[in-house]
Amino acid sequence: MAQFINRREDVVTEAIDGVLALSGGALTRLDGYPHIRVVLRSDWDKSKVAIVSGGGSGHEPAHVGFVGKGMLTAAVCGDVFASPSVDAVLAGILAVTGPAGCLLVVKNYTGDRLNFGLAAERARAFGLNVSMVIVGDDIALPDLPQARGVAGTLFVHKIAGALAERGADLDAVTAAAKHVIAGTRSIGMSLDTCSVPGSPKEDRIPLGKAELGLGIHGEAGVEQIDFAGARASVATMVERLAAVMGEGQHVALVNNLGGTSVLEMSVLARDLLQSAIGERISHAIGPSPLMTSLDMQGFSISVFPADTAELELLKTPVAIPAWPGVSRVRPITVAPMPDGLTPITPMPSNHAATRAFLINCCNVLIAAEQDLNALDAKSGDGDTGSTLAGAARALISAIDRLPLSDHTQLLRAIGQELSQTMGGSSGVLLAIFFAAAGDGASSGLPMREALRAGLARMQEIGGAKIGDRTMVDALSPALVALDESLSAAASAARKGANFTATLTRAKAGRAAYINAKQLEGHIDPGAEAVARLFEHLAR
Repeated sequence: MAQFINRREDVVTEAIDGVLALSGGALTRLDGYPHIRVVLRSDWDKSKVAIVSGGGSGHEPAHVGFVGKGMLTAAVCGDVFASPSVDAVLAGILAVTGPAGCLLVVKNYTGDRLNFGLAAERARAFGLNVSMVIVGDDIALPDLPQARGVAGTLFVHKIAGALAERGADLDAVTAAAKHVIAGTRSIGMSLDTCSVPGSPKEDRIPLGKAELGLGIHGEAGVEQIDFAGARASVATMVERLAAVMGEGQHVALVNNLGGTSVLEMSVLARDLLQSAIGERISHAIGPSPLMTSLDMQGFSISVFPADTAELELLKTPVAIPAWPGVSRVRPITVAPMPDGLTPITPMPSNHAATRAFLINCCNVLIAAEQDLNALDAKSGDGDTGSTLAGAARALISAIDRLPLSDHTQLLRAIGQELSQTMGGSSGVLLAIFFAAAGDGASSGLPMREALRAGLARMQEIGGAKIGDRTMVDALSPALVALDESLSAAASAARKGANFTATLTRAKAGRAAYINAKQLEGHIDPGAEAVARLFEHLAR
């Protein structure tokens, strides 16, 4: 898999330098490249307890991204997913430790424990006051003698860092860190493994499966389960968290493991707050990438029962861009629609034949969803099928509210429904089409003429003509041929749709922004939808 790196050997040092150059002078590094990679606060004067953490790279923004006033004093970086050396850790300790001492925050992995632990011993031999805590918050593998340290480490960084910044002594900071570790629980899930720079990707998780409890280095989790969407994934994780959570209210940290979209993360956060433990979550951190695993398409949830003092420390502002802050969970507020936008509800009526006809048309579009998406992926953003199918499902849901026995009002009602439920330019254009067709029918035009009036209005506003590679290429000839028969209309629609595959330049719609080579030989998905609809009706 191609990645935006130069050389595997340089990826960590180049990434660190990128962060430093854009830190506004807040961060400094030791002159130890390439073997010693330590980032520290530029303003550090050794007057307070230093908080040092680190480990393998690939978890960005951890750990360098959390160096700053009120969190880490220094971060020690190893190679990707590899612990830094003893000398690197010792260099970090020596660079920042003064009379107040130093706390090492270490994730529970063998390499980190050994290297940080030996460095601490050597620092003490220099006469420095160094303590160390080990974070083991992962509950995914209960049979492990020692739990892995994952995203819950961020609770420790923030609380210990805030206490140290206030001037607490090393014993108090260490005790607070241990208390946080004792109460923090985390679990993760992913749909795919990560891509380690310079190495072939491991395809361990099959399509349709999700892995529960995998580690932040891509280690295998406790089990692979059938993937059934965001809500079910959160429920599975929550079930395990609920069994080990303490009493009372908790702060939840919702962590993006690196490759999950912002949109997905917001859905996951919403599902967490509506889950079985949702009422026990008073505050949240994220959703944000905090402790990632390169580009892993997954997320993790960490919970901690913060008391009043600990919550205050978590909420203390820091000028660290990677830290998202703490949000209080509040009920969703809904404001009324502005005057003039509340839709006029038509008088519903029933007509069995019209009802069956509409549902039949909608089912055609729903059945074509994946095919149309595949077509659109070749010439657009791959969502035409989903857009049309979503509108069709909404129309079926609204069927009992529609004036089915009054076709003039029905056309207008369909236009109104589409304007509310169908996104993108297609939704607007089809809403215009049906609304104008309804106006034509109300003025006395026969249905075929009314539909042509709707098309003319849609073309007038949208600007598409035959040959522009849009649904008009199929819809316009179909409506002309409708005078002859439904079969003729279906034939004309198919011919028009196939014609779009010969057009290498779109002049309207999203395909107008696509390179001509990508369009060649592919039918426009809107035109294909029209053709399939008429072909089905002609059977």
